[in-house]
Amino acid sequence: MTVLSGPLGAGKTTVLNHVLTADHGLEVAVVVNDMGEVNVDAEHVAQQSELAGDEDIIELSNGCICCRLRGDMLEEVGRLADRREFDYLLVESSGISEPIPVAQTFAMGFEDASFDPTDTYALDTMVTVVNAHSVWESFDTGSELTDGRLEAHSGRVPEEVLLDQIEFCDVLVLNKCDLVPDDALEEIEAVLERLQPRAEIVRTEFGDVDPAEILGTGRFDFQRAQNSAGWKHELQHDHHHDPAEEHGVTSFVYERDRPFHPERIAAVFTSMPDEIVRAKGFFWSAGREDVAMGLDKAGTSVRAGPSGQWLATLPAAQREQYFAARPGLEDDWDDEWGDRMTRLVFIAREFDEAGLIDRLDDCLLTDAELDDDWETYADPFEPQDRRELALANE
Repeated sequence: MTVLSGPLGAGKTTVLNHVLTADHGLEVAVVVNDMGEVNVDAEHVAQQSELAGDEDIIELSNGCICCRLRGDMLEEVGRLADRREFDYLLVESSGISEPIPVAQTFAMGFEDASFDPTDTYALDTMVTVVNAHSVWESFDTGSELTDGRLEAHSGRVPEEVLLDQIEFCDVLVLNKCDLVPDDALEEIEAVLERLQPRAEIVRTEFGDVDPAEILGTGRFDFQRAQNSAGWKHELQHDHHHDPAEEHGVTSFVYERDRPFHPERIAAVFTSMPDEIVRAKGFFWSAGREDVAMGLDKAGTSVRAGPSGQWLATLPAAQREQYFAARPGLEDDWDDEWGDRMTRLVFIAREFDEAGLIDRLDDCLLTDAELDDDWETYADPFEPQDRRELALANE
């Protein structure tokens, strides 16, 4: 089976219809997920394709298959497998479905469903369809990577979900390439390659993809896919790319062992340049020594706030278990502050890297501030939920 992800308007349904009507010799069944009460995409697939009847198309509406409809989806595809024979299952997820839970559902099953998909289905390929024209417009104007019409069920904005869809996939279908100049396509591909280094990128116009690119590829590997996002690679390997390479697309890791002044770093996070497509990682905010703070920038959306615990806050016995499992953790351990530090990854296109580093360094506590009572500092980050910093100034 193959799962198609991608934002609203990227062309998932068009890609699906091209595959269904192509001469590939496979008998294909379809699941179409739509957030609305009426599944418009399913109706469009039925009208445009040559599928025989209702038994070939499963409609899942008014919810997402990554959360609310996971159990319903498994029950339906289980009944489908019992009812008829077919070679392949194509799943078109909603524009705001997060890909990892969908992959987990088919690769590992779901405890709230009686049907175990691993006995019948083999997840072969995770595909993300990207609207090349929307990305190009965002590069030129600093606008959102998606059209922003719909907020995700989890409160996450569509840009964040799109980045998740790009970072967890085997094949990236770059659609609507006819609307974008060739040199811009090369730059977009360079950004996509940096965001997801292992994905195969396929250019298409009007969703006309060769079925062999997304069916039976054998590319899916859950652990590999989960750990292959560009920012994760940078955090793990500390690999620095020359900014002049690959159409000006660069990535770098910012690492410091001194805390940020909370108000100064919040000001920088709210004004990061549009050229930074992705930023991810954790940071130390003075006065919040109890938690590791997280940064997540996806396009124009910027969120920052509590995201985990420092090992230094754990009981000694539990801390020793971590050290035993990952010996390298002790190498950077500070006698006073333990593992508290900042490690941020930035993926960007043609921007002033040195200038950003200087701005970040200016947010670090000065020698004089190190002697302050940090508890007196105002905390601009929500204590419980991660704050949408991009909206804080409106």
